[in-house]
Formats: sequence, structure tokens, C-alpha cells
Amino acid sequence: MRRLPDGEPRSGWPHDEHTGRRRPAGRQEAPALPELMRAARAQLAELTGLQPETVTRFERTEDGWLLEAEVLELARVPDTMSLMALYELVLDHEGQLTGYRRVGRYERAKGHQ
Repeated sequence: MRRLPDGEPRSGWPHDEHTGRRRPAGRQEAPALPELMRAARAQLAELTGLQPETVTRFERTEDGWLLEAEVLELARVPDTMSLMALYELVLDHEGQLTGYRRVGRYERAKGHQ
């Protein structure tokens, strides 16, 4: 077995940049849940220009992941009158956003019904 420059044995497996471990080639580990949430929030913000405040739903589906996130759409004074929106996000197994839609809109003080 060859050794890496830092003295670690080379296993021939690709390095998993998220966990720091090596894994067999061709085998993909599912991203960690916090990582999926961060990626989904960042992708939604990039597409809409709106920063999600809270993830209110997070579940695994046959095709990947389904999330719902609350987003501040229109800031008002007082803050309780600000308009919030609930977005549904669909991610594939690797955590890439494949679709999103707004499923509701409401004043912050009233909450989502």
C-alpha cells in the first residue's frame, strides 16, 4: 500500500471532503442533514433573493428531500405586520434543488394557517 505525503496509507478510495473519511469509489454517502438544510437555504436565496428564516418541514421522499421554509418577503414597521411566505423546496438525493414554489403568504403576527 502506498503512503500519502503526510504518511497516511493510500487506500485508493476517494476522500470524502465532508466527513474527512475515505469511502469506496462509486459509493456515495448521503449528505448530513444540517448540510442539506444549509444547501437548500442557500440555493433558494440565490434564486429568489430572499433569505429563509426558518425551516419548518424536512422529510425524506422517494426522490430525495422535501423542505418547507419561511421567508421574509416584505419588511414592514412594526415587524409584526411584515409579510412572510412559506416555500416548499424539493431536493434530489445529493441535496441539489430541483424545484420550489410558494405555498402560502401571511402577516408575521398572524402566522401560517
